[in-house]
Amino acid sequence: MPDGKPAGVRCVQLGDDNACRIFGMPERPAFCGGLAPGIEMCGDSREYAMVWLTRLESATAPEGGR
Repeated sequence: MPDGKPAGVRCVQLGDDNACRIFGMPERPAFCGGLAPGIEMCGDSREYAMVWLTRLESATAPEGGR
């Protein structure tokens, strides 16, 4: 996504299995590489992680965003 990914929009690089299609490639944004999974972000389930990521997106959305 050349201009970045707006909050609430699914990344175009996610496959149907939610795996990153450009993982490990130079085209992968630096932000993605710096987002290291940990207990705070992942919790003990996919549902927990998705809530955490949704909150992160909302908290970092530009003014007038979500």
